[in-house]
Amino acid sequence: MNKEEKNTNVLKEQYVPTTEFYSQIIDSLQDYSIFTVDKTLIINSWNSGATKIFQYETDEVIGKPFEIIFTEEDKKAGIPKKEIDVALEEGRSVDIRWHLCKDGNKFYADGLVFPLINKEKETIGYVKILRDITERKKSEDAIKKNTKELEELNTHKDSILAILSHDLRSPLAGIIQGAEYLKLNFDTIKPDFVKDLLEEFHKAAVNELSMLDYLVEWARIKYAAEVFTPTKIELTHYVEKVFEALKENAAINGVNLHQEIEEKASVFADEKMLLSIIQNIVSNSVKHTPKGGKITVTAKKSEDKMIVEIKDTGIGMSKEIQDKLFKPQIKSLSKAREENKGAGIGLLLVKGFLEKNGGEIWVESIEGEGSSFYFTLPINKPFDKKDNLEKVLANENV
Repeated sequence: MNKEEKNTNVLKEQYVPTTEFYSQIIDSLQDYSIFTVDKTLIINSWNSGATKIFQYETDEVIGKPFEIIFTEEDKKAGIPKKEIDVALEEGRSVDIRWHLCKDGNKFYADGLVFPLINKEKETIGYVKILRDITERKKSEDAIKKNTKELEELNTHKDSILAILSHDLRSPLAGIIQGAEYLKLNFDTIKPDFVKDLLEEFHKAAVNELSMLDYLVEWARIKYAAEVFTPTKIELTHYVEKVFEALKENAAINGVNLHQEIEEKASVFADEKMLLSIIQNIVSNSVKHTPKGGKITVTAKKSEDKMIVEIKDTGIGMSKEIQDKLFKPQIKSLSKAREENKGAGIGLLLVKGFLEKNGGEIWVESIEGEGSSFYFTLPINKPFDKKDNLEKVLANENV
């Protein structure tokens, strides 16, 4: 045996890593939760990193089932057992999912499970290693959101330019030509024809102003975020305000406006946007409800959201129209404007406002029987950013 071999053997004899040594290394990994479970999936070891992440002290969690760290949804779906089964079959199980802390808060983590094998090559338990990647995921989602918003802004810019060039310019050209004809032939035109022309000019000008108002509001939600000021507001006040503004139009069309909302029912939203949302939908319902019909506004609480329903006894719409209702293209916007003075872009505006306020919109309709427009808004100001992130991720996985 040469000198080098002797020195190596001496070092081996002097320092042999013990179980305690490895335990200290594992316990020093503060950013990683590392724990083991036995064959019955009961936790039997817990490092300090797990305490830091999950908030359970070692004596609180030893003897508890493996599923204690999983959300209720994952437990119902059998995820804890599936992780173990995959680890047994493939040697390891990798996952990225939400986990549950002691205080009930959730965090996003990537994790790894692999079997513990003894000298006889028998499985004696399992190791679970994971780390909190919520902040990283938030950054990634923020980048995705900003990219999507930039793409949407570009699309909306093109849409606005197309509407300006077609839906606004064409009618204005007609008004100018008509006015020119009236100017050149005023002395020879019969009074009744002059009156008819003036009425057409007035009608076209009002429609142009209405469309321009829609475009200004649409641009406001897409380009002027600083004007967005959500606050806690009562629904009944704004519904009554819309009813007051539309009562004459509804009376002319023989439509009854009715609301069944509890007096204290409230939402957290921008006041001007909420008013525009309700007014656009109710106004659209008035246009499509025959004489003797009824429009009813109701609201009910569902967890942290308020679901508002605006139901009419109007003409209803086909499934094909419903599917395209909130995805209008330039051609359909132009057609909508010709037929009902801006309803297409009005619903696009409503959808944009609701998304800005953390809500959504959908419709249920039967041809010949009527339609129900539903929209949601948060009841209170969102406080937990992690919960908001979870909803974003959940939507991505739908």
